[in-house]
Amino acid sequence: MKLKSSFLTHNTSDESYIVPTSDVSFSGMVKGNKTLGAIVDLLKEETTEEEIIKKMRERFDAPEGMIEKDVKHVIEELTKIGALEE
Repeated sequence: MKLKSSFLTHNTSDESYIVPTSDVSFSGMVKGNKTLGAIVDLLKEETTEEEIIKKMRERFDAPEGMIEKDVKHVIEELTKIGALEE
């Protein structure tokens, strides 16, 4: 899976944003924390959920199951708005 090129991303020190550019049914903005930004950055290249989880574990120290839950949630929400190529 991969983030569609019709969605732009922007990260600040504390927040992450995703906005559509054109030709998509979603019209709005996704705003989240730096965890969202890290996941979305990994989605800029073709990847799998398992690869994202592995890279997030290398980068962040989180309680057991938290990274898996966050990654699954982000993928589900991005799928709902049509932001991912399968």
